[in-house]
Amino acid sequence: MTHDPRTVSADSTLTDAARFMREDDVGAVIVEREGSIAGIVTDRDIVVRAVADGRDPGSTRVSDVASSDVVTVTPDQDVDQVRRLMRERDVRRVIVEQDGRAAGIVSLGDLAVHGDAEQELTDISAASPNN
Repeated sequence: MTHDPRTVSADSTLTDAARFMREDDVGAVIVEREGSIAGIVTDRDIVVRAVADGRDPGSTRVSDVASSDVVTVTPDQDVDQVRRLMRERDVRRVIVEQDGRAAGIVSLGDLAVHGDAEQELTDISAASPNN
């Protein structure tokens, strides 16, 4: 898990989110609205849902392209539970939520390092690319 993930306000621009991703060398940031988790935006979301449609990253809000139907887990859930949830929901990242705040992100890569990398990559990567 990546601890203390970067968060960005839902009203921030895509340019802001992209800069945070570059600074932290990550592919996703958690979107917050009024101190609560409101979604997640990835580098792929910025490209596919904004740039490819001709949207201006400097004026397009993160909330316009972020995935709002996020999958969350708690810090006490074990890796097998997280793995199963990712498979069921066809997602590549889940947010670790503690006391209503983002405490971390578990990614497909984290699972691959922790377990059967080949099986994880095969199962979850076969999912729709927009999840």
